[in-house]
Amino acid sequence: MKKLMACVLSLALTVSFSACQAGPSGSSAGGDTGASAQNSAASGETIKIGVVTPLTGQTSSFGQSAKKGLELLEEQVNSAGGINGQKVDFLVQDDEGKAATAVTVGQKLINSDKVVAIVGPLTSTCANSLAPICQQYQVPMVTGTGTNTKITEAGDFIFRTCFIDPFQGQVMAKFASEDLKAKTAAILFNNGDDYSKGLAEAFKSNFTSKGGRIVAEETYNTGDKDFNAQLTKIAPKKPDVMFLPDYYSTVAVIAKEARSAGVKATFLGGDGWDSSELFSIGGDAVNGVYFSNHYAADDTAKEVVQFIKDYKAKYSNTVPDAMAALNYDAGKVLLESIKKAGSTDANAIKEALKSYDGTVVSGHIKFNEKRDAVKAAVIIKTVDGKEKFFKKIQPDA
Repeated sequence: MKKLMACVLSLALTVSFSACQAGPSGSSAGGDTGASAQNSAASGETIKIGVVTPLTGQTSSFGQSAKKGLELLEEQVNSAGGINGQKVDFLVQDDEGKAATAVTVGQKLINSDKVVAIVGPLTSTCANSLAPICQQYQVPMVTGTGTNTKITEAGDFIFRTCFIDPFQGQVMAKFASEDLKAKTAAILFNNGDDYSKGLAEAFKSNFTSKGGRIVAEETYNTGDKDFNAQLTKIAPKKPDVMFLPDYYSTVAVIAKEARSAGVKATFLGGDGWDSSELFSIGGDAVNGVYFSNHYAADDTAKEVVQFIKDYKAKYSNTVPDAMAALNYDAGKVLLESIKKAGSTDANAIKEALKSYDGTVVSGHIKFNEKRDAVKAAVIIKTVDGKEKFFKKIQPDA
């Protein structure tokens, strides 16, 4: 992964459409696999949709938020009558933030639970691992947060409702150069993580193309806890900005160590920073930083306002983060596409997804030829332990 947006309550999913098809969705590379799963789910009383997200592990707060967003959506849809009289059931599986686990639970959802589609996985590494499986079984997969470019390259059944890493890298490089007037930058990233590596590469190419200079580029490995060796190399270079493309649990630790090592640069990041735990871990070190995101809770768009109202009502006045909003959106886009298709047939859902054109919490979404969402990015600034909307950057026309 990173981070990383019709009115939320206008899910009029009770509009009648033709009965769900029980016919095969076509042959798959795995034989009697995807089609049989589709048929079984379509003939039942509920429409089963799998969810693959990290409920445990380093990014568990993201997964818990995603789960809550989809539970809210499920409740709203079913209270409105479901889809053509059929209730929706999101079956959530924990991938632990691990690629191998994502494949295991994804195959369980497809072969045992007979889901008609999958929302997720949440992180790019897990999404990259499961996408070829979903393509093989011809089960539509919609990730709301997997930003690595390779995900949708797995095939025509794979979609994403978030922007991609090159766009985030472009946005943050442009912001650093034009808004912050930065001339030099350092980059510290996880060389073993698809999300972190992809963002680093995109930032570097875009920042240098604008005349900026990368004065230091250091890497680390997944699970590393001590970054002092890298930071003591970066500090003497005195970069104007330091790009840290990783998840909140790691960047918060790096930020604290960086300040202790004498790094005075303005920290920049991606959507993986979006968590309240960023502040509980990083403290003052993550105040005054900027990161790209898919939505801001203090955005005044009507879809955002309504979503936050509904989410807070269900979850004890908790303000939803981007992971809640993005997975809610992914689920909504999928359900509206099933409604439009008039069927749970995989090919019908796929074609309906391709032509999707609507507004959700995180903004207006339509898919390009690579099945990637075309949408705006938001820049967040942290102020006194809180995330504040700073500006919105639209994709190039």
